[in-house]
Amino acid sequence: MSYKTVKVEKGRSGWGTPLLVTPKEGQKIVSVTGGKIHPVAEKIAQLTGAPVVDGFKNPVKDEETACAVIDCGGTCRLGILPKKGILTININGGGPSGPLKGFIKEGLYVSGVKPENVSLNED
Repeated sequence: MSYKTVKVEKGRSGWGTPLLVTPKEGQKIVSVTGGKIHPVAEKIAQLTGAPVVDGFKNPVKDEETACAVIDCGGTCRLGILPKKGILTININGGGPSGPLKGFIKEGLYVSGVKPENVSLNED
């Protein structure tokens, strides 16, 4: 199966350069926002054609993660996922912070993302 590429840009209160997400065969869009799958994750899945999974209810292996949508304002998911090289999309605003801020780099992390910040990549 061939998936499409989406561009995820920082939101109004966000940080980071746009991320290009192109799932590979067997990869999923993982929503780690608690309670339900977040609309940002749903839109990425819809546009790419990849499945979306609630990462709290159904943990996904790192290598099966095309990107992770998080809602972290602290330090845990905010730094751990980029440290593993996983494209991380935070629905909360703000830039690098906390003890793992050295791993929160442009090209791996973007924040303040809303559904309107996700689009098909036309390039």
